Formats: sequence, C-alpha cells, structure tokens
Amino acid sequence: MQIGPYTLANSLFVAPMAGVTDRPFRQLCRRLGAGYAVSEMVTSRRELWNSLKTSRRADHAGEPGPIAVQIAGTDAAMMAEAAVYNVQRGAQIIDINMGCPAKKVCNKWAGSALMQDEALAVSIARAVVEACAPEGVPVTLKMRTGWCRAQRNAVALARAFEDVGIRMLTVHGRTREQGYRGEAEHETVAAVKAAVRIPVVANGDIDSPQRARDVLAATGADAIMIGRAAQGRPWIFREIGHFLATGTLLAPPLVGEVKRLLLEHLQDHYGLYGEFTGVRSARKHIGWYVRSLPGGEELREAINRVEDCTSQSRMVADYFDQLALVTDRLPELGPQDEGDHDEQRAHSSAEDA
Repeated sequence: MQIGPYTLANSLFVAPMAGVTDRPFRQLCRRLGAGYAVSEMVTSRRELWNSLKTSRRADHAGEPGPIAVQIAGTDAAMMAEAAVYNVQRGAQIIDINMGCPAKKVCNKWAGSALMQDEALAVSIARAVVEACAPEGVPVTLKMRTGWCRAQRNAVALARAFEDVGIRMLTVHGRTREQGYRGEAEHETVAAVKAAVRIPVVANGDIDSPQRARDVLAATGADAIMIGRAAQGRPWIFREIGHFLATGTLLAPPLVGEVKRLLLEHLQDHYGLYGEFTGVRSARKHIGWYVRSLPGGEELREAINRVEDCTSQSRMVADYFDQLALVTDRLPELGPQDEGDHDEQRAHSSAEDA
C-alpha cells in the first residue's frame, strides 16, 4: 500500500476520531497491527491553532511515520494555510475531512456538509493539493457516500478529487443523514473504486476479521479503515491481519496482556493530558476496554468518581487481577458484542468507522 512516497506496513488503518485517536491511542494501535493512523481533525481556523486542544492534537512526539494529519474547514485558502502549518510541524500526509457527520461540524458547513456543494469541495481539495505540492506532501481525503439517500454523489466527487491531485480516498458507507444509524453499505465504495485509479479505502461497520474479509472482497478496496471497533479493542488490527494472512482466528488476548496494554495506554494518556484532564478523558477508554467484561459496568461507575491518576490506574490493575482469577483470556466476542458500539457512548463528535 502506497501513499505518495510512503510505503505502508499493511492495509489496516485507524480512523481519525475526534477525542479518541490522540497520539497515545494511535501509537497503541500501530503497535498492535495497524499499518497507518490519521490524527484527530485539526481546525483550519488560525485563531485556534495555539489552543491547548489543537496543540495536543498536533503532538506527534515519538510517533512512527508517516505522520498523517486531518484538517477540517470550509474555506479553500484557510484550508491550504492550515495544511502548510501542519506540514511545518511534522505532517507528512494531509487528510481532508469531508466525512464527519457531527452537527457542530456540519452546521458550519464543514465535514460531510461540504458534499452538498461540489464546487466548493473540489476547490478546497485543489487548494490543499497545490499548497502541499512544493513540500512533496501527498493529500488524501475522507468522505461519505453523500449528504442523503437522494444525493449519493461520492462517485462524481471521487473522479473530481482524483483530477485535482488527491492521492487516496476513504469512503464511509453511510450518508451524512444516516449518522451512524443503520448498516453501512459498501456498494458505493465499490463504485468509487471502479471509477478511479487512486487507492480507495473502505470504512464503516468493520468490526471483525470476517467482516474485514467480506468488505475487501465486496469492494475491491485497497485497504480498510476501522474506528469504533478499535475503541477498547486495539488488538483488532492484529486479529484481522492474522485472519487475512492465514484464514484462522486468533484466540482472544490474555487478561494479563490486556491489563498491561491498558495500564501503558493510561500512562501515555496522562503524560499527554496531565492529571486533571487525563483522568477524566481516560474514563471513556477504560469503559470501552471493559464494556463486555464481567463487572465492567461497576468498574466504569467507580472510576467516574476517581480524580487522580494513581487511584484510577490502581483500580484498573485490581480489576484485571480479579478477572485473572476467573479466566486467563477475554471472552470470545459474539455477533451482538461485535456490533455493540453505540454512538452516544462512543463520542459526541468523531469521524470514525
């Protein structure tokens, strides 16, 4: 899998998710088998670039390359400027957000709202490509199938984006109108793949190794992108990679390994956010790790009352030590568990699978 001059380790990608795919999460997914990870979306509004939130999102310290940064906005010149700003701060690939369905993004005509105005969408893509060209930085783009069922224009836009120099397209198999409701359809992804020569990535409801195989076969896509299914289950990339290579399923991870991974994740998380914010923002990650485990809901409720890093990580360690007395491995996921990623518990504003 190639994006511009960069050869990726494999075709399993981590989706950019606001409030989720920060540097610690991206690095963890890469360690566990993802070949590529895109940052949380960074605003094109210059006045927010020096904010604490944006500075954390633009933190790539120690991150393996290629470093991909997603930018969001509605003005071509501002988006071009934002691309250059992030390239100067280490971005090796720029990704344009035209897929986020969140109301607070779409109400400003950013994200998937741009698919309603094809001329504006293409002008933004052209401006960002032209701004990145002198630096040799490839530009990719993530979109949905369209704004609504009656306006599925992903194929027409894909051709236009290819014409202005976009190097890879990711398509989430839902319209903006759907949000995360219903099932993702990948027929449109297949149509986009057939319409362009650049790599196409399939995204949406890929939550198991078998589903990954089926989506790749149905779409002919060059890669798959996974978002919500990796929340609390970052080893899904390892599981999918093994299944695609061998046709066999890996056993669920050992309880001791999950304990170690989560504690390491928490330490990296605290290091990025500090204690006050880190403890609070880590609660959702812990909840995702334990949501299908015995006593997981009780742990989630308990950690919501804890306000320091030491107590939070100790409670997590104690929980997994107790779980290890009952079983040495996590339970097998059934079909209902695989799809148990409800939107409200996931996050309020995210660009995910």
